[in-house]
Amino acid sequence: MRRFALVISAILFAGCGKTEKPAAQPAPPPPAPAPINMSDVAGMWTVKTMAMGNDSLLLTYTMKATAADTGWMITFPNRKPMALHVTVSGDSIMADVGPYASVLRKGVTVSTNGVFRLKDGKLTGLTVAHYSAGPDSVRTLRTEGMKKP
Repeated sequence: MRRFALVISAILFAGCGKTEKPAAQPAPPPPAPAPINMSDVAGMWTVKTMAMGNDSLLLTYTMKATAADTGWMITFPNRKPMALHVTVSGDSIMADVGPYASVLRKGVTVSTNGVFRLKDGKLTGLTVAHYSAGPDSVRTLRTEGMKKP
């Protein structure tokens, strides 16, 4: 009888043991994009500014880029060049300018900040325009730059 009780206990103990599979390991995060090489963007660029959500061209300007974070300039049509304040982080170039008289909204000043990334030979990104017309007068625009030969 003792033997029978031991056998039953062993069978019950073995049957109660769970065969759990180890938790699946999460996929590793994608690698960080390569840092931007500023010498790849040095030169003159034609930059188009478009409304979000469509390809409606609002403005075209020229941008002079250097291999450093200094010396960058933008020139709007029929305007004097303005210094562009640039910082770099990873694959992104952040650019700020202003306040200046808006090209798109007459009689209003604007300050802009945006980000560019180099992809397939183009500088693409977003620009946020902060207009002096009121506290909620903000517009987000798409930008696309092509390097001049």
